Amino acid sequence: MPRSIWKGTISFGLVTIPVSLYTAENRRQISFHMLDGRDMSRIQQRRVNANTGEETPYDEIVKGYEYEKGEYVVMSDEELKAASPEATQTVNVTGVVKADEIPHMYFETPYYLEPSKQGRKAYALLREILRRTGYVGIGKVVIRTREYLAALIPQGPLLLLDLMRYPAELRDPAELELPGEDLKKLGIEKRELEMAQRLLEAMATPFNPEEYKDTFYDSVMKLIERKAETGTIGVATPQAAAPEPKVVDIMSLLKRSLENVEKRGAAPEKKHAKPVAASTGKHERARKRA
Repeated sequence: MPRSIWKGTISFGLVTIPVSLYTAENRRQISFHMLDGRDMSRIQQRRVNANTGEETPYDEIVKGYEYEKGEYVVMSDEELKAASPEATQTVNVTGVVKADEIPHMYFETPYYLEPSKQGRKAYALLREILRRTGYVGIGKVVIRTREYLAALIPQGPLLLLDLMRYPAELRDPAELELPGEDLKKLGIEKRELEMAQRLLEAMATPFNPEEYKDTFYDSVMKLIERKAETGTIGVATPQAAAPEPKVVDIMSLLKRSLENVEKRGAAPEKKHAKPVAASTGKHERARKRA
């Protein structure tokens, strides 16, 4: 576990629970440097004045917001700092809502909350009452220089703090051309619904996150390792182009899919797996070279 982002509190009514905040993400990204292919020298990016073509000294660069085409409002670092919310390092729970009332698109970034020794009892009490009632806490939290809307969610022995998007940060789905909810107008028959439900139930299995792998990351890292060790060039086999979509008989596809699932038999029951930190030891040397 990395170092905590901050040590603060959960404020729940009159109850204050001392906690530490940790990032829950372990993003695996493959970073490439821009090089001159002739001699492998690094390519530099320079700050150049668009009018004169000359490089601008760093201490002459200011932040400007374009409020009209070609018109800017300049903001100093001091003004931006004054406008930033105070970093109270407190998860201030202002209300609770039912977990299933929050659309998934509002959730953005998860964080872990760990209680201090003196806060363990209150932490467990809050976690259990949220879990038993099906509620999640909603409130505000400041991380670095920005104030976020956040949800406090019980997950096993953990209280998860999930940063949320504000409504203004989401596009209106009304802009999309979506099928309506009148199934009769769409020509969906009762037997098609029943067959689709049978297929879904036949495919149902407990969620095991360890079954899902980032195959692109693994493939690229294997190629990088191989080239670093042997100097050979590996070329990935291109995938065939996807065929043009055709109008299909949904009922026949549902029936065939259900038959295939039933032939394989009921999937064996799988135990729920706990999320684990991704192992990076195997690729560490190649990542350093990349």
